[in-house]
Amino acid sequence: MEVWLPILFLFIAFFYSSVGFGGGSSYLAILSIFLTGFYEIRSIALVLNLVVVSIGTFNFIRNKQIDLKAFWPFIVLSMPVAFLGAQIKLSESIFFLILGGALLTSGGFMLLQALRKKVSEKQLNLISRLGLGSGIGLLSGITGIGGGIFLSPTLNLIGWKTPKTVAALASIFILVNSAAGLTGLLVSQSFIVNKQLIIPLIAAVVIGGSIGSYLTNSKFNINTIRILTAILVTYVGLRLALLHGFGIQI
Repeated sequence: MEVWLPILFLFIAFFYSSVGFGGGSSYLAILSIFLTGFYEIRSIALVLNLVVVSIGTFNFIRNKQIDLKAFWPFIVLSMPVAFLGAQIKLSESIFFLILGGALLTSGGFMLLQALRKKVSEKQLNLISRLGLGSGIGLLSGITGIGGGIFLSPTLNLIGWKTPKTVAALASIFILVNSAAGLTGLLVSQSFIVNKQLIIPLIAAVVIGGSIGSYLTNSKFNINTIRILTAILVTYVGLRLALLHGFGIQI
């Protein structure tokens, strides 16, 4: 393993956790450069995702940011469909094309969210929350990431609740759907992890995720970090789409 890889993952965990995410999309993109085992890449990315958002969710709970009454409709249907989505066997190129396209869309939404002026809060009815949660849950299972990176920008653009409340929802959404995705990989016997590889990466994302989660739950202004994270997500999506769709490497 490249000695600088844990350091890179530390910074990724920091950037993503500062806005309530786990970093799964970037873990997937980077691991795909160094590993050839498709299911090993998905398995490691999901484990690291789960570790980072566990820290974030714990801090949101400690700071009383978790509103289960508002959150449960997004979560209740997302878990079973994420479990099913993780068992769908796709070719490597199709998988990364779907992931790249989804990340490009998400990154664009994140940039719009970071640059636009504050909007008034809006409500979503029960059916809308159930539908949005289940749809993103399926995408989460298929792509091998928690799905918060798709849910959070959508809700912030709609204007549902405050950005901090949406970040708390994204964190717990990623947590339960990453767990459901991992269970799906285990059931389909597609879970593959090299202990020597994953242990230093876990240590790195614990450090980065802890720092980023602290900033999210503090009064620190993280809008610049939000913009940088959006740029990172857009770049990862563009790279995956170009590489696996047209054979162009950037």
